[in-house]
Amino acid sequence: MNLASLLAQFEPGAASHKISIPATWHQGRTSYGGLSSALAYQAAKLTAEDLPPLQSAQIAFVGPLAGDVEVQANILRRGKNTAFIKADIMGADGIGLTCTFIFMNRRQSHLDYINIAQPEFPPLPTADNVRSGPPEFFTGHMQYPDKRLELGLATNRLASWHRFTEHDGLDHIAELLCIGDALPPSAMGLMTEKGMVSSMNWQINMLTDTPTTDDGWWYLSSETHHAANGASSQYMTAWNSLGEAVLTGMQSVAIFA
Repeated sequence: MNLASLLAQFEPGAASHKISIPATWHQGRTSYGGLSSALAYQAAKLTAEDLPPLQSAQIAFVGPLAGDVEVQANILRRGKNTAFIKADIMGADGIGLTCTFIFMNRRQSHLDYINIAQPEFPPLPTADNVRSGPPEFFTGHMQYPDKRLELGLATNRLASWHRFTEHDGLDHIAELLCIGDALPPSAMGLMTEKGMVSSMNWQINMLTDTPTTDDGWWYLSSETHHAANGASSQYMTAWNSLGEAVLTGMQSVAIFA
């Protein structure tokens, strides 16, 4: 089942949604974190008909989620320009994900500033230069040009073009939330031994109300700036096909190696 089909199961105005996460969206024993984030966002944005665009989200990956889950969302506070909405996903073992979404109307400001270092973007992948992950893993729903990770490269940065194989008609913010966490934690580029890793949280900021890109391609980058004592901290950015930054983020990752 693709992302659009999963999101279409949500009912506008409902406080609770029952969803079954297919095994093809799992990573190990839990749902892929990007999918869980997108499901929570879908519930949050349907709590009211006139919400402003998403500005920011604070997401905590509390525990494993698989199979039948319940997604709940409620408005914490609604002002003239801003709405704070809490969304939780519960599974068989209790709460697995909790989020606070901030929806905010944009307004005029004397500030117009950007200081996000642009990488050297490789060309957009061609049809004969893409691959997907195994069908039983969440990357089976995606396409990308190269192997996602090789150990022993002594790099703190991972970056690649990614897109969903089926991307037509998607809400681009839900699409970005789902695909924005697709790279492995960048600390794995520093690892010389195999070991388990697990994202613990994700703070994201949207840089535009209406993200768009060509043919579904988003350039994802993750850069570790600290790794010690069983955890790493990484910065994350997503660009569109024009090289415009559309999302920034930060994660804390548990490292079991």
